[in-house]
Amino acid sequence: MSAAVQAVFDAPPLPRVTDLLPHRYPMLLVDRVEELVRGTSIRAVKAITLNEPWYEGLAADAPLDYPPALLIESWGQSAGLLASATAPAPDGQVMLFGSVADAQFHLPVLPGDVIEHRVRVSRSLGDSVIFEGSSHRGADTVMTVSRMVMAFRPGEVLTTDEPVRPPAGRDREATA
Repeated sequence: MSAAVQAVFDAPPLPRVTDLLPHRYPMLLVDRVEELVRGTSIRAVKAITLNEPWYEGLAADAPLDYPPALLIESWGQSAGLLASATAPAPDGQVMLFGSVADAQFHLPVLPGDVIEHRVRVSRSLGDSVIFEGSSHRGADTVMTVSRMVMAFRPGEVLTTDEPVRPPAGRDREATA
């Protein structure tokens, strides 16, 4: 058997989405992983259906375009899968979305479409990762993302017993 064929048989199985992401219905927006090169790239799929909650109660003549914010979320979950499959968060660490820059929407996404997210690691900076990539419907590019930042942080710093108050400003008086 050739080395290339043996490499296919020896490759680790593709991860299950629910093994790596905490999201569940209705906010789990990735159906499966098609290809994973740990530390480098991922191809993940999301099938758009009319059964999703954001389509409930729409008027008969309402447009059925998939919400762009959810397309970004789905792409971001694919990036999270890549990060988690590459280096699972240490105990007590939580993966956080940091920012997205220059996301461009090229075509509408509609129920019945199967979207393939292609995500690449652009740069890794300690406990933060920068991703780039695109989303496709067949040969058509529906969205491009120039940069998405995700970070791993200790979970305990994200919780507090103190109420979080907005900073003092023009519309809010400073209180002691």
